Amino acid sequence: MSSPTAGSLCWLGLGIWLAASLIATGAEPASPLADAAERQDETEIARLLAEQVDVNATQADGMTALHWAVLHEDADNVRRLLSAGADPNAENRYGIPPLAVACTNGNPSIVEMLLAAGARADATLRGGQTMLMTAARTGRVEAVSSLIARGADVDGRDRRGQTALMWAAAEGHAAVVDSLIRAGADFRTPLESGFTPMFFAVRNGHPAVVQRLLAAGIDVNQVAEVARPSGKGLKAGTTPLLLAVENGHFELAYQLLQAGADPRDARRGFTVLHAITWVRKPLRGDGDPPPQGSGGMSSLDFVRTLVSFGADVNARHGPHKANNNALNKTDATPFLLAAETGDLPLMQLLLELGADPRLTNADHCTPLLAAAGVGVLGNGDQSAGSEEEAIEVIQWLLELGADINAVDDLGNSAMHGATYENRYRLLEFLAQQGARVAIWNRPNNRGWTPLDIAHGHRPGNFRLVPEARDVLERLLREAGIESPAPRPRT
Repeated sequence: MSSPTAGSLCWLGLGIWLAASLIATGAEPASPLADAAERQDETEIARLLAEQVDVNATQADGMTALHWAVLHEDADNVRRLLSAGADPNAENRYGIPPLAVACTNGNPSIVEMLLAAGARADATLRGGQTMLMTAARTGRVEAVSSLIARGADVDGRDRRGQTALMWAAAEGHAAVVDSLIRAGADFRTPLESGFTPMFFAVRNGHPAVVQRLLAAGIDVNQVAEVARPSGKGLKAGTTPLLLAVENGHFELAYQLLQAGADPRDARRGFTVLHAITWVRKPLRGDGDPPPQGSGGMSSLDFVRTLVSFGADVNARHGPHKANNNALNKTDATPFLLAAETGDLPLMQLLLELGADPRLTNADHCTPLLAAAGVGVLGNGDQSAGSEEEAIEVIQWLLELGADINAVDDLGNSAMHGATYENRYRLLEFLAQQGARVAIWNRPNNRGWTPLDIAHGHRPGNFRLVPEARDVLERLLREAGIESPAPRPRT
């Protein structure tokens, strides 16, 4: 994201007036001079100034000739208009003064001209954005320096609590960050969401800014201090390393490791190695292409590097209360979570690096069960991996000695998991590999057999899975078992 907070409206007002000012109203212009400046008609501007027309007359939307000259970055006419008495603090109907336009453009000479003519360096827009925030967002350090020299508040905050330094960090403007820190700007105090300049820079993948903030004294292992949890904020316990990984910035994450980030940190309840599993294979979407700022390091390269820095390849996930029939992540290893998403390349690398493929979660769900679909239901009736990937993973696990007839503490077999996902080809594969009817044709803790699930027994919705039903009924017939009539769903 380019803005500090998701859905930020900090620049909406500026966009509104720019759009509105270009809409013809059908009325006669209130200011011929502003109209000429809008058209960039040099001859007409010179003629009107010679006639000493009202230099501060406005168009219907409040735009003055000075606004238009600044917008077009016409320094000569800005100088002429100011000399003729143009008001550098005139606001249009949206509360936008010429200085805000100059700071948005990032033109340092025009910013300095306006300030020298009396433009207020501490002026704020209606959303609370200061001129310094506007200049910091553009990354023009000269404009930032001019505003600071004229008394702009380096710690001014908008209605969301954001500062100029946060904007500069989020946009990746390292020179502006330097200038603001030298001027005494606060780079430690977080927003209620937990975001600081450091976390903004990490989330958006700006390593140069991160290095500046570390050099200024930020702890590479700091955790987010969240005063008001929300869907748009950070989670308590988030570290810069974890945030970098969750956003796919693996090269930046490597730099954080070099700066002393702890690869075993689990203050969010899980380690970075756990997070890799859902970053590589998110529930919705495939994570391709990688996000801007990711650098040249792949996720698998980073896993290898992370373990070389001391990450525990068999780290256990902390307590995690699963909803409905979701996989209980308590005690789950990265290997098991990679199995859940059908991520064979990651599983193979983790095994090479020392992962134990026999380790289960707290419910004794094995990697094979997770790969089959046990626990996927709570994630929205959809697996991050495909059926083909699940078959490939299970085939590999069987070659490693996995038990195809394992049952977890909730009574779920691989056939239960495959039925939840309507993976009828996987059901066929499991049967061919030795899944025994006497084991899988039993109710789980919900009282459901795989066939019950195929008939629509599942948490949260009623959905028949006819392909799986047909396979299960055939397998039961082949075993000499008559399929029971469907039971009413409760």
